[in-house]
Amino acid sequence: MKMAMSLVTLLLLATVVVADEKDPNFTALTSEKAGKDFQFQGEYSGKIRTENGELTIGVQVIAEGSGKFAWAAMMGGLPGDGWDGNTPIRGAGELQGNLAIMKGDTGRGEIRDGSLTVYTGDNVKLGELAKVQRVSPTIGRKPPEGALVLFDGTTADNFEGGKLSEDKLLMQGAASREKHGSGELHLEFLLPFMPNARGQGRSNSGVYLQGRYEVQVLDSFGLSGEQNECGGIYSIAKPSANLCFPPLSWQTYDIDYHAAEFGTDGKKSADAWMTVKHNGVVIHNKVKLTHATTAAPVAEGPQQGPLYLQDHGNQVRYRNIWFKPAAK
Repeated sequence: MKMAMSLVTLLLLATVVVADEKDPNFTALTSEKAGKDFQFQGEYSGKIRTENGELTIGVQVIAEGSGKFAWAAMMGGLPGDGWDGNTPIRGAGELQGNLAIMKGDTGRGEIRDGSLTVYTGDNVKLGELAKVQRVSPTIGRKPPEGALVLFDGTTADNFEGGKLSEDKLLMQGAASREKHGSGELHLEFLLPFMPNARGQGRSNSGVYLQGRYEVQVLDSFGLSGEQNECGGIYSIAKPSANLCFPPLSWQTYDIDYHAAEFGTDGKKSADAWMTVKHNGVVIHNKVKLTHATTAAPVAEGPQQGPLYLQDHGNQVRYRNIWFKPAAK
């Protein structure tokens, strides 16, 4: 395994033009405006040869602005699609002339025409990884009987503060007029491309059940997957795996939510809990929500609360939002 891991220590080559590299807040909502860096950022998957036979690997390539990239290589494939769960191999690089170069100890790779070709240090070709654009299996999921359609692209009137973008998507910073208790939520979101931003400044929003418990929305593509990253239940639990797709990919949350219970004295008798699927993969399974999460606009209590889509100053977009109340 050590040899196999060393062989995927990659040099990623790509002709790059950085989009507005001097602006730390540069934001693109379409691939046409994202610049050439974006064309090479993404996910690659395939097989390479080793002395023990073929090995499937997945590689995530992340644009970091100003001509810089990071990458993460995973044994078995991409997260949610074969990755064995072991710590990814990571590296970094920067532009050198017209190339973005990320050097490894014993190998290199070249990204051209939608594929990443992996070589040893003495230029022996090990294999090619194809660029893949994954689609969540729950994209376009239709509301079941009894569901409340909160947003279908026709109007934002079901949300206080709701605003439509020019392309009929729901903008961040809105709270549903309908208050809810336990039930099932489906929504789809798109993260803008912000290569120069870092951490909580990179395509930040959040989905708050009952306005109390946040599932983080953030461009965490290629990161480790923490409680304050995409898929994390903020300040409570990190996801079991980071299923965040690259920015400008439509992604899904499917959340089974059970509201907290309160006695006649107004005191909480049972914590709320939720099960979360990110892009069709379970990342939280009946996780107890022991407290209202950071920046929650609604305090814990017996009353129902809204679905709140946080405005953190970034241009996150939402579509296809529905909630089916639990049977009583």
